[in-house]
Amino acid sequence: MGGAHADPEAGGDLREGRRLGNHSKRNRIYKALRELGRVVRTVTLLRYLSEPELRDQITAITNRTEAFHAFAAHLMIGGRLIGHNDPDYQERVVKFNELIANCAIYSTALDITDAANALAAEGHVVNPDDLATVSPLITRTIRRFGDWHLDLAPPKDVIATKLDLAPGALFPTTPV
Repeated sequence: MGGAHADPEAGGDLREGRRLGNHSKRNRIYKALRELGRVVRTVTLLRYLSEPELRDQITAITNRTEAFHAFAAHLMIGGRLIGHNDPDYQERVVKFNELIANCAIYSTALDITDAANALAAEGHVVNPDDLATVSPLITRTIRRFGDWHLDLAPPKDVIATKLDLAPGALFPTTPV
């Protein structure tokens, strides 16, 4: 006659939905998962300390994320503060701000692609290493409080989303 009730030592009543909550410190599964998490965290920390490549990779990813957040903060109209305590409102503001940031990044990436294609069409050599240093997180060309025109009509010409470089120039294949 076990039914939905479990051993109180193993987590209490299953119907309560608190089996692995933070107040289930006596639960054996909770303890096992907590210890597993500590082991994973320790192994990751040891790898971070002993592998310079991993440190470089984590630093690069962290810097990219911070650069995006700084770019999105620059675009935040009305300042960095969200004036309401309503979590739904705050979530909408953050999502809208990230949408605006992603649209600005996409537009800038298209402009960079057009410029690189124009240089290549004129016969200039476009070095992939030089192109890799160009960031679409450019703030000086964005007029946050200027004239905003929203045109929902589809574009008349096709937007160039393909970079016309030699095959494998940007992402050379290396033997594994």
